[in-house]
Amino acid sequence: MASFNKVMLMGNLTRDVELRQTPNGNQSVANFGIACNRKFKTQSGEEREEVTFVDCEAWGRTGEVMKEYLSKGRPVFIEGRLKLDSWEDKEGKKQSKLRVVVENFQFIDSKSGGGSGGGERMGGRTQQASHQAHTEVAEADIPF
Repeated sequence: MASFNKVMLMGNLTRDVELRQTPNGNQSVANFGIACNRKFKTQSGEEREEVTFVDCEAWGRTGEVMKEYLSKGRPVFIEGRLKLDSWEDKEGKKQSKLRVVVENFQFIDSKSGGGSGGGERMGGRTQQASHQAHTEVAEADIPF
């Protein structure tokens, strides 16, 4: 049976990117959260908004670049896959958490976050391409 696991989200960071090293120190992993808003009208015509909070992780250079250039409140577009983590807590209860493993990302705004932004590679994309994508998104006037 075939399967497909692809996630694309655009939202704002709910906290600063936290960067850590694996126990053996050979790989870095970044953890962060994003909030994705959805505006809609009820059947009675009342405007409502719901927010979905999503935990994410990014490995290696992708996570390092995200830590360097992104902070709480900044918008970002991420592409990745869903991953279910399962464990037992201290009381022996089974716990689980669904998160997104980031494979690629793009900056949405053009604020400088600490670098010159001259085409450094990140997650298969370049900052230059991200700026172009930002311009295209802005011109498309996507409501969010």
